[in-house]
Amino acid sequence: MQTKKCGLFSPRLIKNTKKAITYLVLAFFAFVFFMPFYWMVTTALKSPNAIFLNPPQWIPDPVHWENFIKIFKRMPLNDYIVNTLIVSVIPVLGELFAAPMIAYSLTKVPWKGPKYIFPIILATMMIPWQVTQIPMFATWSKLGLVNTFIPLTLPAFFGWAYYIYLMRQFIKGLPNSVIEAARIDGAGEVRILYTIVYPMCKPVLTTITVLIFMGCWNDLNGPLLFLQDSSKYTLSIGLQMFLTGTQNEWDLLMAASALFTLPLVVIFFLAQKQILGGISTTSGLK
Repeated sequence: MQTKKCGLFSPRLIKNTKKAITYLVLAFFAFVFFMPFYWMVTTALKSPNAIFLNPPQWIPDPVHWENFIKIFKRMPLNDYIVNTLIVSVIPVLGELFAAPMIAYSLTKVPWKGPKYIFPIILATMMIPWQVTQIPMFATWSKLGLVNTFIPLTLPAFFGWAYYIYLMRQFIKGLPNSVIEAARIDGAGEVRILYTIVYPMCKPVLTTITVLIFMGCWNDLNGPLLFLQDSSKYTLSIGLQMFLTGTQNEWDLLMAASALFTLPLVVIFFLAQKQILGGISTTSGLK
């Protein structure tokens, strides 16, 4: 037994070796995924002549902070940011209102509808955006709502299939005893939803908030389809226009890209624990 403990291939050594290999692999992939973001930020702080130096200049010297000031002069970034916040925050509020309500009715309210409605909701997830964009544009055009933010925000108040699915999976795992006790005490379904179920759904609600905000912030197809007035353009459209309109001004383009990406990075790192907790709970992982 002592020989096994002190041998070259002892269980402790094997365990430590596996852990070290795991950390090395994770560190490698973290480096691979971090490098594009690092290169974008450093390029945004370089002069045009320093961008294509060989060997590359990994640390800007000198640092050109004025590139970010030039971007605000070249693009109406303030308007773009306000418009992007409108089409990102309002859908979050709409989905936080609709998705828990629909998911609760599909899991905890005793009626016969869920076995028919839930498969239909899942079926809508199989329809690509490319198939629905022309009918959607025609519908909103007949309603006279093209070139407004309504087509980009109002649908969220009726629920999106994927987030309804996430909420359903989470609420399905909540104990029925708590809800039944509230019903016995005379609480209605709306009161149970907002005073009992909502506080218990914090992880998945945070996950939905971050995912919707990031998706709407990055969305290019929706604003490009429905918005026609340049004063209503979002950051994604403004960045695309700046890309096609500049003459290889990579320093300014990377500065604009950094401003576009930085809020998403900050939000993700602040909420990563809640996101992982919400996804692991709804997927059945422990």
